[in-house]
Amino acid sequence: MKYELYYWPHIQGRGEFIRLALEEGAAEYVDVGRLPESEGGGRGAVARMLEGAADGRTPFAPPILKAGKLLISQTANILLYLGPQLGLAPKAEAGRLWTHQLQLTLSDLLVEAHDTHHPIAKSLYYEDQKPESLRRAADFRTLRLPKFLGYFERVLAANPDGGRYLVGKSLAYVDLSMFQVLAGLNYAFPRAMAAMSRAHPRLTALHQGIAARPRMAAYLASSRRIPFNERGIFRHYPDLDAT
Repeated sequence: MKYELYYWPHIQGRGEFIRLALEEGAAEYVDVGRLPESEGGGRGAVARMLEGAADGRTPFAPPILKAGKLLISQTANILLYLGPQLGLAPKAEAGRLWTHQLQLTLSDLLVEAHDTHHPIAKSLYYEDQKPESLRRAADFRTLRLPKFLGYFERVLAANPDGGRYLVGKSLAYVDLSMFQVLAGLNYAFPRAMAAMSRAHPRLTALHQGIAARPRMAAYLASSRRIPFNERGIFRHYPDLDAT
């Protein structure tokens, strides 16, 4: 099947979690938002998809995946579908639900990471809410981030099939998502993450191992991988990092 991914062309955002699964799964896909407008792509194509789906099941926001007649939105929901299709999810129902549960927990972490630089409103610039951002980031670095990272470190340690992956003994889509979250946190909070690395050796190994996988390494070195920037979920504002 040839998939169509609809996401904004200028940021990694939540669309990157879908790209990683498609790339590692060697899927044939089109990143519609990054196509030229002359080829039916660009922001306009994403906006049109949000204006109203033909069957009335209009998505609230991207990412959106078109798979044949299916139109699927919400990052965790898309990955719940793609995992079995691409061989990136356990075969047993209990394993698939556990994988989905971990993905939803990562979704919670994403929201908290984003809100360090936009704690009041998305419609305001960072500079308009900087005092609140400083307070929110300090709480995130000292309390929330260690709690999340500690949890996933324990999940790796408790995996009965070894601590290489979060679920079972084979790579799953949530491992790719964990890689993306760690990459984003290292970009946004390099000093804080460096200070925490010793306490989370399994997460560090997971991050390094996935980056070295042949398909991932090729993707990360390609122009298909949009660089982190100050318009996405993970933004590097030095004042928000550890001092």
